[in-house]
Formats: sequence, C-alpha cells, structure tokens
Amino acid sequence: MGSIPALSILRGEVYPFSSPPLLLHRLLEQTVGLSGQKEALTFHSKTLSLKTLDAAASRLARALLQHVHSAHRQANQDGDFLVAVCMDPSDQLVVTLLAVWKIGAAYLPLDPSFPPARVSHILSEAEPMLVIADKDDEELFGSFRNIVQYEQLHQQAANLSPEPVPESQMLSGGNTSLALVLYTSGSTGIPKGVRLPHQVVLNRLQWQWREFPYGPEEHTCVFKTALTFVDSVAELWGPLLQGRKVLVVPRDVTKDPERLLHVLEEQKVQRLVLVPSLLRSLLLVLRFETPDKGLLSHLKTWVCSGEPLPTQLAHDFFAHFNSGDHVLCNFYGSTEVMGDVTYHVVRSAAEIKDNDKVPIGRPLHNTAIYLLDENQHPVVSGEVGELYVSGLNLTQGYVRGRDPERFVPNPLTVDPEHSRLYRTGDFARLVKGSLMYEGRTDSQVKVRGHRVDLSEVEQAVAAVPGVEKSVVLCYKPGEIEQVLLAYVTTHPSACLTSQQVETALHNSLTTYMQPQVFVIDSIPLLVNGKTDRQALLRTYEEQNTGSGGLRTDSLELDYTGIADNQLAKAHTLFETVASVLGGSIRSKVCQRANFYELGGNSLNSVLTVTKLRQQGYVIGITDFISSKDLQDVMDRMHSTDDDKDTTAATDKQENTRYTAHMLQDEHKDAANHMITESFYEKADLEQWLKPDVHRRDYKDLTDKIWEPLIQKNLSFLVKDALGEPVGVALNFDAHDEPTVDIASKLAIVFDFLEFLEGPIREKQLPQGRGKVLHSFMMATDPSLSHQQNVEVMQFMEAEVLSMAQSKGFAGIFTTNTNPLTQQLGTDVYDYKVLSDYQVNLYIAPDGSKPFQEAPDSQRAICSWRQI
Repeated sequence: MGSIPALSILRGEVYPFSSPPLLLHRLLEQTVGLSGQKEALTFHSKTLSLKTLDAAASRLARALLQHVHSAHRQANQDGDFLVAVCMDPSDQLVVTLLAVWKIGAAYLPLDPSFPPARVSHILSEAEPMLVIADKDDEELFGSFRNIVQYEQLHQQAANLSPEPVPESQMLSGGNTSLALVLYTSGSTGIPKGVRLPHQVVLNRLQWQWREFPYGPEEHTCVFKTALTFVDSVAELWGPLLQGRKVLVVPRDVTKDPERLLHVLEEQKVQRLVLVPSLLRSLLLVLRFETPDKGLLSHLKTWVCSGEPLPTQLAHDFFAHFNSGDHVLCNFYGSTEVMGDVTYHVVRSAAEIKDNDKVPIGRPLHNTAIYLLDENQHPVVSGEVGELYVSGLNLTQGYVRGRDPERFVPNPLTVDPEHSRLYRTGDFARLVKGSLMYEGRTDSQVKVRGHRVDLSEVEQAVAAVPGVEKSVVLCYKPGEIEQVLLAYVTTHPSACLTSQQVETALHNSLTTYMQPQVFVIDSIPLLVNGKTDRQALLRTYEEQNTGSGGLRTDSLELDYTGIADNQLAKAHTLFETVASVLGGSIRSKVCQRANFYELGGNSLNSVLTVTKLRQQGYVIGITDFISSKDLQDVMDRMHSTDDDKDTTAATDKQENTRYTAHMLQDEHKDAANHMITESFYEKADLEQWLKPDVHRRDYKDLTDKIWEPLIQKNLSFLVKDALGEPVGVALNFDAHDEPTVDIASKLAIVFDFLEFLEGPIREKQLPQGRGKVLHSFMMATDPSLSHQQNVEVMQFMEAEVLSMAQSKGFAGIFTTNTNPLTQQLGTDVYDYKVLSDYQVNLYIAPDGSKPFQEAPDSQRAICSWRQI
C-alpha cells in the first residue's frame, strides 16, 4: 500500500498581533519612555540619544505639517499621503523619516544618484505631497517644484514643541496604515512602487527579534544599505526600535570594502546584512589584504540577502571563519513581501558539503509558502513549482493598482490573514522540508541586490534615438561573471556606436541597470522567428574566453582579400586592434571593418596608433581616425624603415576642416555649453564628487573667468566647415592667472590642481610673464563622434602650439587627468612628464580624501612642451 505524496506547502509559526497593531513611530516613542537616555544614532562624530532623536523628529514633524497645510497638499490617487525623501545617509535622514511618520504620512525614498528620467516617472506616478532633499537639484527633479530643503525645515523646527503631534492634527487623523513606498523594477518595463504598511514591516521585525535577538553585549548595529533597497528597512528600524544604537555608515565607506571592514571591527559589530557580492569582496580583503586573522571575529551573524548565495561562497566563508561560532544565513524574498519571506541558517561547511546550492529554507512567522503548477495546484514535494506567498508579510500591492495579477485570491485556505497570494515569479523545490531556489519564470535578475527586469532595460535601450531593434540578456545570472548585455541594430541613417548608446542610457537607467552594448548588423533568429538568445550569449562567451581578451584565431581575424604584399602589415594591424579592443570588440576584424564600429573610441584610437609605432609602423592620428576601414588604415601606414619622417609629416598636416577664432563675448554660450557637457559628463576628477557637483557650477566658473580670458587674448573657439562651434581652448599666462573665488565643490578640483601645479610652476618652469603658456581647459562638443573628437583635440593642440610660438612663449604647461589627453600628450605631442600623481592619494586641506574612490590607475599628469 503506497503512501500519500506530501504537497509543497510550508507554513511559518503563528504569532498573533495586538489589536490594533502599533505604528512604528509609536513603538519608538514607547522605547523612548523606557530608555530615552540610551544612544540611538551615531554619524561621524555626532551621537544622538533616543530622547534627542525623538524630540528632533517631533519638531521637524510640526514644521513639515505646517508646510503641507500651507501648500494645501492632498493625498494621491491611492489615498496615501506620501513624502519623497532624497537625502544622503546621515542622522538627519533618520530624523526626517521619523518626522514623516509622525505627521501620518509614508516616506518614498529617492536616491540622489537616480537618473532624472526615473525620478520623473516616480514623482509623476506616486504623486508625493513634496520632496525633502539635501538640496534642490533642478536637473534631478525637473518640473516637480514642491521641493523643501532639509536645512530650511530644520530652521523652522528649531523653536517648535518636542512633543509628538497630536493624532487629531495628523493627516487622516493619525489613522494611517502605510509606512513607506519603494520603487522596484517592473515586469512591464516601467518601475513600479510597492506600498508597505506598518503592520507588514512590524511582522518582519518581530520575527527577527524572536529568531535573531540582540545579545547583551550587542551595542552597535550598522545602517549602510541604500534607502531605496528594502533591506534598509529592517537594517535601520530593527535595532532602533529595540533601543540599540545604529551607526549610520557614509555612502563612500559602504562602497569601499576595506574601509567598511575597519568600521565593523572598530565598532565591534556583531551582525551584518549584505548581498553576496559584498560578502565576496570582504572575504577577499580579509584573505589577501589583512594580515590580522582575528579581524571581524566578533561579527558572529552574517545575513546574505538580495541575490542567490553560491555554495562556493559559503564554503569560502567557513574556510575563513572556522572557529565554529559564526553563522551564515540565506534570506529569500522581495520588496513585495517586505524583503524576506524564507530563511536558512548554515552553521558549518559540513551542512552544505553535498549541496549544489544553499537552501532558502522555511517561511517566517505568520507567512505561508506554496509551490504551485500552472493551474495553481500544489506540486508534490521534490518537484519544481512556482513560489507563491501568503500571510502578514504581503504588502498592499502597487501604486495605482498596477499589475493586479501579481496579487491573487488564495483558493487553498479560508484563513482571512492568508486570503491573498503574491506570485513571486520564482521557481523552487521542497527538499527534506527545506526550499531550494530554482530560478526565475520571467526576465528578472538580481544585480548587486537590486531586482532588475530585463524588459525595463530593453525598453530603455529601444528608446535611444537611432536604435531599430534591441535584445537585452544576462550572461551567467547569479554568478560572479554576471553581465548585462544589450545587442542592438540601428537605423541606417543613425550611424550609432555602442558607446553612444551606452552614454544615452546614463539618462534613463540607474548605474546597476546599465548594460554593455553591442551594435550588430542583424539580430539572429530561430526557425520560429523568435530571437536566438543563446546564439548571442555564445557570441559573447566566445569573445571573452581566457583572460577576458578576444580570441585572435582565424575565426575572428579574417585576412580574406588582403594583397600578398600587405599581409605582414595586416597581421600587425589586426592583432593590434584585437588586443586593444579586447572583449569589447563588436564583430569580426577584417579588411572592410571600421575601427569605431568594431568598438573603438577616442582613447583606443590613440593607443592603437601608439602600439603600431612600437611595432615599426607609423600613421598619423588624423589619418587613422579618418580611415573608413582597416584597408584604408593599411594604405596609410608606413614602415619606419621606409620613411622616418612620416609621423611628423602626417600629424602636422594642415587641417582645413576647422578654423580657430580668438575668444569673443559672442562665443560665451557655446563655450559654456561645451565646457559644462565635457567636464560634467566626462571629467575624471569631478565624477568622484557627484552628486555635489552640478552643471551650473561650470557656468559660474566660466562667468568668473570670462572677462580675464577675453582680456588676455590667449583663448579661442573652434568652428567646423559649416561654422558650428565644435571646440574651445582656454589658456592663460602661467604667471599671470586671475584669482577666482569658487564657492562650489569644484573648489576641491582646483585646490588639487594647485597642489600639483604650484611647486612645478615656481621651481621647474621658466619664471616671469610671457614665458609659460598654461593650457588650462580644452572641451569639445558632445555631439562629436570619436573620430571628430580626436580631430578637434589635435587641431586645438596645434593651434595652442602655433600661438605660443607667435607670442614668444618658452613652452606650454598643462595638467591632464583624462587618459585620452594623457596619451596624446606623451605619445603624440612629445610633452615631457614633470609629475605623475595617483589621485586617490590626495589629502585635501580639511584632512579629507575627496578622490579616495578612484582606482589606483587614475593619474594626474603635469607636462611641459618646450618650444
């Protein structure tokens, strides 16, 4: 007689809620009443007690409420009172979030690094009453103008009562259920907002407090996760509502595993929530860069969430932490179920030695898991089914009721607390009472802990002007080598390059969603007419085998059609192009391939010319970038044995396509536009200061130096054959430069440049006016192609040299932080390097390291060209 097969249904333990359940800020107020003098928040050197934190939030709430009433702000279409918050991590951020709750509203996080297009969509759909921000950024917030800066609210709150706002004065009379709204990637290609009630958050927190209680010596916890990510909710409010101190970790520390490690060690943190990719980084630092094997020994509880946890990573964890008193937890969930809905605890490597993956475990309290087939019937234990969730961890759904098919009635129970099912879109199996994750049913992947729907990325790629068709794929999802890829075809008239598409995507996709783009002739299809995605993935894999470079065998380097007397030259050229472009190469290297269509850019073109010269072949930069294909390049290449003067003759040939015009007032708008776009979008130093650097900062700078530039008559604008401005070169006499008071964060850049240039100017260069021409800034129009960009840069360099000669200067002094201009300077224009400085070592006058996130390879090179 056979046994009845077990069905794949798991139920968590049941813990009843008080009726009505407490709102989160009320729970904090209760904690204040019991232990108000306890430390609550630490940020940098500032620490707030629970009582001080609560009082500051109450004052701010009163000021916020005054602003809402004066502006006559109302609930949105869902009936929710939302306040968007766009602030960097700090104690002020936490005070603001509490204040939002204390007026009866819910907070909606916006990351200052979000693209303006994403912020615009969120604001227009969610309809918050206002945005509280560190600063009013017109570029980021666009037409949404109800922006209140935190400092303004803080000043208004200074003299207000520290007592909580009475419920009768709160929005909706205090009868609110919504705590926050988080936007996540949408399956329709459009981000959607998840509505999280106080009760859902509290159910998740109470489970955590029961299963993973704070120890008697666990005094400090860390808040390091981006506020827009659901893990931030439990990471911040879990310890705070239990009266434990929370250390707010600055964003720059979170991004640096080594610095984060030392913060965790210094504060004796005992638990940490992180994505597996960050765990991998920390283990690497511990293993290879930190000789002290005892570091982080006190950090007993490590919780991985947001991404699949590879088994090998778990083994690596226990290989390092082998004392037996560290645990590694694997949490599974999504924003729609308050971040986590199942969990599994691993206490030793032996527990997973026979597993090919780490289990995602069992459900949390007051939740249930169902593995269902396509007819919504439970599958038998051991079979793969789609994972559905019911219970108190389910959120209220999406803003404006979007995607109602994700939240469906539960036909498998009559329990009212389990009356709805959330369809996760994930597959799983039940093995020996524990759930095993088996992948997605749709196009969603996890990138650095964030859910990314490939359809959203694909929609953004397709929206780029000039793109005809696009396919977005994920190579090796969930693995170390995971990469987002976008293969596109373009309209014949567009002439788009891969880099141009990638640049356009910066305006619509957050950093973690941006794919590597490949422009191809056609999208491969299966016999049924659907896209052959596997063929595209195979193409990428074949191009990135070995050490990551391109394979240089006959399949990739095609010498068909090459004349016998040019074969040696072709081998040198093709292999050089392949080695320079590496894995970014877009198609076969052959006689009729265009360097830029293959994936080349401005820097790669200079590097290729330099490498060819090292191998005995010379070609001018202008000749190289104007060649229509590699055959044309070969026709213009010369052996150094044949013509020793080819390089000089080619590089110094007259370029009649451009003309220089000494700077006049009528040029100001064009010059300002080129300087702003070149330096804001592409500057190598300013990128580490964002979001504190703005486009308007460059206009302010240009305004302040404009009159001296005109008076000195050393600067010029470049126009093309049609009379359109395409470049600008700003120059000064190095010993007669104006003093400029810079109020913006650009002052950090100029302090750094003075730190480098000052000693050289005073000790190594000729002294006195009229001796040293300082090539101060060069910028090109952002619409130029890679070829045109190098052409214009080369033209401006020749003009600067000509002007320096005509005015009797002894030489030209310049500092380059851009790899392209550095390459041009040293390998093409014969500048002598006076200083080569690693920018992340710079210590500012205030003791900070503003460029510390820069890689060691980023340099600032001060150079001198004697005339």
